[in-house]
Amino acid sequence: MPGKAGTPVEMERRTGGPNAILAALDHGYVVAAPGARGRTNQDEKGKYTGKAPALIVDMKAAVRYLRHNKGILPGDTEKMISNGTSAGGALSALIGATGNAKDYEPYLKALGAAEERDDIYASSVYCPITDLDHADMAYEWIFSGVHSYNQRSMPEPSEMGKPGNPPSGEKENRKLPELPENAPSAGEVKTLTAKEIRAAGELKDMYIRYINEQDLRDDKNHSLFLYEDGTGPFADYIAGLYAASAQKAIYQGKNLTDIPWLTIHYGRVDGVDLARYAAETGRLKGTPAFDAFDLSSAENQEFGTAKKDKLHFTSFASKRNTAKKSGMADKKIIGMMNPLNYIGNKTADTAKHWRIRHGAKDTDTTIAVPALLALKLKKAGCKVDFFSPWGVGHAGDYDLEDLFRWIDSICLK
Repeated sequence: MPGKAGTPVEMERRTGGPNAILAALDHGYVVAAPGARGRTNQDEKGKYTGKAPALIVDMKAAVRYLRHNKGILPGDTEKMISNGTSAGGALSALIGATGNAKDYEPYLKALGAAEERDDIYASSVYCPITDLDHADMAYEWIFSGVHSYNQRSMPEPSEMGKPGNPPSGEKENRKLPELPENAPSAGEVKTLTAKEIRAAGELKDMYIRYINEQDLRDDKNHSLFLYEDGTGPFADYIAGLYAASAQKAIYQGKNLTDIPWLTIHYGRVDGVDLARYAAETGRLKGTPAFDAFDLSSAENQEFGTAKKDKLHFTSFASKRNTAKKSGMADKKIIGMMNPLNYIGNKTADTAKHWRIRHGAKDTDTTIAVPALLALKLKKAGCKVDFFSPWGVGHAGDYDLEDLFRWIDSICLK
């Protein structure tokens, strides 16, 4: 969605949670909160002006503006750090991964952006909805065995930004009311059709092949791959992330003995059952989770064009299209919206410092998505702080003091 420029007062009004801008200012940071075009923007002739890659282009222009005004604006322009949640987390990852990439240059020139570098120092990323061309596969690798889901309705674009509602672009950054542990998300309960169940299985198999093409390694240089049934070292790595999350919660005094997908002996987490995790936590989205067959998802709208509101961005969904009108987004633009395409190669100057968080209760996307981002960054030599906080759903900025300690640790040297 389109995003308005942020202010401390506006942040307080819209979130009901921690005021990240005000807290960062109080901590001594300089905060830049630029606005950006989004998927519903139209000009007076009805032409769409905010489809991909507009939002990342606008943020790059903001980075260039700050650097162009070095010495005029306060702050160290060589220590810029992005921060975002959900779609904003995806954007923060894109900003961090794609510094100075030539792919965006024509768009920046058309926008009138300053002729400056747009690489940044570090990225803070909360629950990123990213790697969209493989996100449907990742979702089914975890949830293909779960055939019912609680679908949350999205506010109509016309309702966004009205008095009493979050401003446009901020719906995904809003702090949702806390639910009881293991409670399902509010929404209509739906059941996958036979066609969707078959599609879920196909997508799971595709993700297994995708992971096995990545040549992933853990911190001990052990190969991370998957067997044909979806188990294997990569699955063990993912289970280990949840185990570490639960273990920290136990150390902090929480009793987790009633969590059915955990095996705990004498205060130690000895096992994580990912299949039971999926069944107990429940899936939030249907199949496909992101590139909907009927072009109904927000991501379909993001990948539209000036004249077409919605397009597919995976060949899998495009071949199974059920909408009256169909079409596929431009392959290059799809690639420009995926940070993984720029990490570890010479096409971009990727930030060297990363902090990635994905809550253990988060089912908007699966933990495999940020985990793959973290693994690719480590493989490229970046310093990555990645963790899955226990009891946290799809949210961000819930641990500002920890975030600030991380920022201080990489900046105050």
